[in-house]
Amino acid sequence: MPQGHAEDVAVEELLMRSADGDHEAFAGVYDGLVGPVMGLACRILRNTAPAEEVTQDVMIEVWRTADRYRPERGTARTWVLTLAHRRAVDRVRNVQASAERDQRAALLSAGRPVDEVAEAVEGRDERRRVYRCLGRLGSMHRVPLVLAFYEGFTYIEVAQALSTPPGTVKSRMRAGLRLLRACLEEG
Repeated sequence: MPQGHAEDVAVEELLMRSADGDHEAFAGVYDGLVGPVMGLACRILRNTAPAEEVTQDVMIEVWRTADRYRPERGTARTWVLTLAHRRAVDRVRNVQASAERDQRAALLSAGRPVDEVAEAVEGRDERRRVYRCLGRLGSMHRVPLVLAFYEGFTYIEVAQALSTPPGTVKSRMRAGLRLLRACLEEG
């Protein structure tokens, strides 16, 4: 049996024991996969600090969701590296979106005189409208949006918090945003 295959089988067995709460087995999973996870995160993020954060998040997710691993769908290594890839790509997207928001804000604020009182009043009015419209949404749509936009969760973290598949969370968030936009446009 090739060396890599034997390691994959060992990690797979340890992961399945981890799903039953075996801390020592998880230590073996961690030792066997933390290096490849960190390597993948570094390649995607090109920065050690966020790669370390992603690696930590992924390994915590592996511990919490080990019972979701299905050997018939692939090796434990593949499953964990898929989680790592998704988490790292989400991090890249979040950083890009944040930079774009900051850039747009800088462009919008450049050269405009600021009426702080008017902006404060408009901001409070806008928040009241958003809260009112959020209150009209059913919890299925409202809770994921609140977790994402007010708590700063990624959609994967929302999915974990709600024990709901990520695809379902994305669909609910999109639908919730459409409903929220329609409500806000009503006035």
